[in-house]
Amino acid sequence: MAADRYLWLTRHGEASPDGSALTGNGRRQATALGERLRSRPISVIHHGPLPRAAQTARLIAAQVDGVPVHRCEPAGDYVPHVPRREKRPPASADLLLDRLSGFPAEERENGPAMAREALRRFTGPVDGAEPRHELVVTHTFLIGWLVRAALDAPDWRWIGLNHANAALTVIRYAPDRPASVLVYNDTGHLPPELRWTGFPPELRL
Repeated sequence: MAADRYLWLTRHGEASPDGSALTGNGRRQATALGERLRSRPISVIHHGPLPRAAQTARLIAAQVDGVPVHRCEPAGDYVPHVPRREKRPPASADLLLDRLSGFPAEERENGPAMAREALRRFTGPVDGAEPRHELVVTHTFLIGWLVRAALDAPDWRWIGLNHANAALTVIRYAPDRPASVLVYNDTGHLPPELRWTGFPPELRL
């Protein structure tokens, strides 16, 4: 017997330039997200190993009493897939691959295996008769990768799926059905001045 899995995804709150801690705005974002989730049946909070994700998870957990918090390496920050040049439009291939080459070699080399493990661990229906709701506090690349997979898009299509800090994305995995992206990049729980952090400047409205 299998039941629905509801995968709740969020990017960490706004972080300091070196990524070592949340800013004041980031702490406000995480707290507001926790308040929104207080009435949701979240059973577990997973977070990546970096401080900005761990701090965000703790602030959310403070608002949803009794939900366990687990550090999880596949929820980390890495490049999930580096496309081959011939898979990209010629006009943008060089620009894209040059940008990805700027990320640490470890993130590029280990990322694909971590991304496969994230798919194994976080996606698909769950065993049993009861639906399960899980929250993953992670980074924009992994959210893009999981949304891409849910839509059955090509591997390289995680690129360009930007995610705001502390926004919500929800994917449902139901038995015998395709995955459904129910919500994407929802910032309705954040005050207007906190809704556009994490986006490139040209995408901030």
